[in-house]
Amino acid sequence: MFKSGFINIIGLPNAGKSSIINRLLDQNLSIVTSKAQTTRHRAFGIINGENYQAIISDTPGFTKPKNKIHEYMNKKIFDSFKDADIVVLVVELGLKNDRENKLIDKIKNSKVPVLFILNKVDKVNQSILEEESQFWKTELKDVELWLVSAKENFNIDNLKQRLIELLPEGPKYFPDDTWTDKSERFFVNEIIREKIFKTYSQEIPYATEIVTESFKIKNKILKISSLIIVERDSQKGIIIGNKGQSIKKIGTDSRRDLESFFNKKVFLELNVKVVKDWRKNSNQLKNLGYN
Repeated sequence: MFKSGFINIIGLPNAGKSSIINRLLDQNLSIVTSKAQTTRHRAFGIINGENYQAIISDTPGFTKPKNKIHEYMNKKIFDSFKDADIVVLVVELGLKNDRENKLIDKIKNSKVPVLFILNKVDKVNQSILEEESQFWKTELKDVELWLVSAKENFNIDNLKQRLIELLPEGPKYFPDDTWTDKSERFFVNEIIREKIFKTYSQEIPYATEIVTESFKIKNKILKISSLIIVERDSQKGIIIGNKGQSIKKIGTDSRRDLESFFNKKVFLELNVKVVKDWRKNSNQLKNLGYN
């Protein structure tokens, strides 16, 4: 019997969904930073076994929408319930998590198996661990409760085996040598965006989008040209920095990770463009791939 299915991972911003997925895949599908809401697109990561194929979906963190891009991100979360064979909901231990959250209501009515993950057990003491575990066991009687730490890789292997056990009988959706549904350009964009999140504070990372305009190999060198899009002229100046030092750092840090990711020497060209209020404009969002 061959087993396959879609495992859709959802949760609140900065709960550690992307870190858990990267651990499960043993590859970096999603960018990980200390800031909330770094994931914007739904992406599939694929685990291939001898008699199974697990397709894991990363989704943005659920939030109260403040603009069009937030509406898009929330829609992707609720869309992920439609094709799920298994739902995994991730929350962070030690926070006053919104217990009336729409995601909680949604999983209570789920028709497929649900695993409820309390992540970051390494950050809390025993009393908080016991208190929150007991609350959720009472609140979600038909849902499996799991305690994990993505950072310390605690209980991740057991979680992976349980997800494989729960897979239904099904076909092979992707070839054996495929580990994601996303293109090479998608990962270029995400690596550059990750460096921006780690370099700049406050609003700059959230007002930024990346478009890779050129991606080609010449003389065994991968030549990439990418555009950093911001919303205002002042943001463009911050991205570039004094005498271009900031954008140079972004380029250097990105190139290092790109060379590791593609296992090739990389030449990376970065430019900055202002697209006024792109996060609030439906047409601009469509142009940037938020369909």
